[in-house]
Amino acid sequence: MIDVIGTDAGAPASLPAPQQTLLRAAAVIAAPQRLQAALQDWLGDAKPELISSDDPRALVDSLQSRPADQAVVVLASGDPLWFGLGRILCDRIGAERLRFHPAPTSLQLAFSCIGRPWQDADWVSLHGRDPEILASTLQKRPAALAVLTDPNQGGAITVQQILRSSGLEASTDLWLCENLGHPDERVQLIAPHAALPTDLQPLLIALLIAREPPAPDPHQLPLFGLDDGLYLQHSDHPGLMTKREVRIQLLAELALPPQGVLWDLGAGTGSVGLEALRLRPGLQLLAVERRAGGAQLIQRNAQRLGVSPAAVLEADANTVLNGGLPSQLSQPDRVLLGGGGAQRERLLQEVLTRLRCGGVVVIPLASIEALASVRPLLENAGLAVRVQQMQAWRGQPLGDGTRLAPMNPTLIVTGTKPAQAGFTGKT
Repeated sequence: MIDVIGTDAGAPASLPAPQQTLLRAAAVIAAPQRLQAALQDWLGDAKPELISSDDPRALVDSLQSRPADQAVVVLASGDPLWFGLGRILCDRIGAERLRFHPAPTSLQLAFSCIGRPWQDADWVSLHGRDPEILASTLQKRPAALAVLTDPNQGGAITVQQILRSSGLEASTDLWLCENLGHPDERVQLIAPHAALPTDLQPLLIALLIAREPPAPDPHQLPLFGLDDGLYLQHSDHPGLMTKREVRIQLLAELALPPQGVLWDLGAGTGSVGLEALRLRPGLQLLAVERRAGGAQLIQRNAQRLGVSPAAVLEADANTVLNGGLPSQLSQPDRVLLGGGGAQRERLLQEVLTRLRCGGVVVIPLASIEALASVRPLLENAGLAVRVQQMQAWRGQPLGDGTRLAPMNPTLIVTGTKPAQAGFTGKT
């Protein structure tokens, strides 16, 4: 067996006694060059053959040429099976010849430094990978995200740029953890919009920890098109909200009147309806969200934006419409139908019976199958229908330049009811 031992910065002296015994009994020890001087001092009079493990392919060739009965130890950083030598050794030599002894990973060390549990953490590695993986992961709004940075792809600068371009800098703590476990270890919390230190080390892991964004001054906010990070999120589905680019287009499709009633069904965080109130304060907004805690979340976001919905209900939209509404809200001038799921068609039919003449219903969809189910209902009811696809890209760092990273496309169906009096539509 080849023993593959994970190490920390204090190795070999910091290794547990059983691993130290394996080292002293080894005929061959493979170790990184940075460890070999300390290893020779620690071994004293023992003189095993020392070889470098810095080149994994050369290491594999050397190990495969050894006699099967020769005691061999390979030293690797942290957990060899977590972005370490372990995968290459298993692929080239075979797991049946390997015995692993892991040490704490850089992920464990980083979270221990900031004193945060990490069982809910996600992680991505940027080593030799397209940084788009970080941008797409951030769209899901993870509670905690560890990023293994690549100094050849911008290191921490890339992480900060992607965080900013995602609109989440104000709602995310950025921790930089350098040389973890080493005497010159450094852990820093970087303030939003602050420049990064100029003396960052290549051995660096970044932690992105979601936090509640500070309450803004509503009078200082843009009129619409607010950053995604401004909104409080559902804790169980933090990425479940209408993104800024789509939100802007939906507001345009609604063609908001100065007065009237706006229904936001399946309101999520309330982002579209609340921004509509900033544009048209004379509207009465009914927001319906069935997710637990949805009403409270929307009300809190309304306070942050300085607007007041007429009603915010935490219930199934079909139940609300069938259970009676206040008379002043019972006939909408505009409807955003963002929810419904499997009951979308039934919900849309109910909406169409209540929509005022000249009213508009806007339906964002994620699939063409959903389009096939809602379009005939709108056309059969006599509405003028417009279909479009909204596709947006966000600039993300790529080396010394910028690439455009695509966001998920959204189909938008807009139905406009004729304005003539007495219109009943088709059955």
